[in-house]
This record gives sequence, C-alpha cells and structure tokens, in this order.
Amino acid sequence: MWKKLKKLLYIVILANILFIVWGKFFNPPITITQMGGVVDYGKLERDYISYADMGNNVKKAVIASEDQAFFTHNGFDYKAIEKAMKHNEQGKKLRGGSTISQQTAKNIFLWQGRSWLRKGLETIYTFIIETIWGKEVILERYLNSIEMGQGVFGVEAAADYYFNKSSKDLTKSEAAWIAAILPNPKKYDPKNPSAYLKRKHRWILRQMSHVSLK
Repeated sequence: MWKKLKKLLYIVILANILFIVWGKFFNPPITITQMGGVVDYGKLERDYISYADMGNNVKKAVIASEDQAFFTHNGFDYKAIEKAMKHNEQGKKLRGGSTISQQTAKNIFLWQGRSWLRKGLETIYTFIIETIWGKEVILERYLNSIEMGQGVFGVEAAADYYFNKSSKDLTKSEAAWIAAILPNPKKYDPKNPSAYLKRKHRWILRQMSHVSLK
C-alpha cells in the first residue's frame, strides 16, 4: 500500500513540475477560477495575448494597484504582509498582503478561498515560479488569467468588455479603471463606479507615475 502511495506521490510531483515548466512558455488551457466563471455566468470571455501586446498603461495600472514592489521583491512583500496583519488584528475588514506572484500562483495552479492548505501550496508555487518563470512571464500569466468581471478574464477581454478596444490601446485613465476593480471584479464596475471606486481610480492614476517596468 505504501509503495503505491509513494509511486502516486512521485507521479503527482513530476506532473506538477512538468506543468510548471510548460507554463513558462504557454498560458494555461483553463484554470479552476475560470471554470467557476463558466458555472456561475455561463460564459468565459478570455483572449490570451503576449506581454508585448498588452501595452504599458495596463501593466503600470495593475502594478500600481496591486503590487508596487513587484519587480524588487522575491515573490513575497514582507512589509505588506506585516501591514495586513496589523490591520486585521484591529478587527477591521480583512486585508490581504499577497503579491502579484502569489496571486498568479493561486490563479494558475490553485483555487480561491482561505485555508492553510491553499496558502501553504501557494507559498511553494510562488517560490518555484519566481525561480523558473521570472518576473515578465509571471506578469504576463497574471494579466492573462486574472478575473476582471463576471465571466471576464484577462486584460484583453476586459479592455474589449469595458471599452471596446485592445488593451494596448487603453489610455492611462481606462487602464486605471480596469485596475481599480481588483481584487473584487464581481462587485465593482467601471461602467457604473461607486464613490469608492472613483477615489481608487484617482489614486491609481497618481501611483502610475511612480511605476517603472523593468
């Protein structure tokens, strides 16, 4: 029995390694979160594009909104994690300290929700993709796979859905609107922004001037 379990474990580990290496060169066929979008909304709006075809405005907007230290950390922003922990200890609305690398690991390989198991696996996958993929691939996979509306995934589909254009043609303001709906795209809508979303949009626009793409 133990030999069979050991063999199965080796197969699972090998399959994961191969999938991770494969993921450096190709976008995922479909993710668990995308399958959830199909179930919830009966559609999957997605259009994978290359890093070069995304345009700089949307890259800067998302980095400004989600992870301004993306190009300098090793996959984990310990200052952001510390701030999130202090914030949560005060009994306020839960705030995450996840980096773009961590979110990519979760979106590509894992599932949504909060659990110690998923967080532990996320940590492992984050370390591996930082080592094997590198920053540019991580950002490309993230911008192609992230949920950006009800059944809408990736910046190209979001640009078309909200502004009827390609992501590379987004203005700074349009890119900031798309970034502003993160991390809750099911709740927020750039077409009908709340007062909070308008404030966040203005903040992202200011922060974009400090973002450098390396």
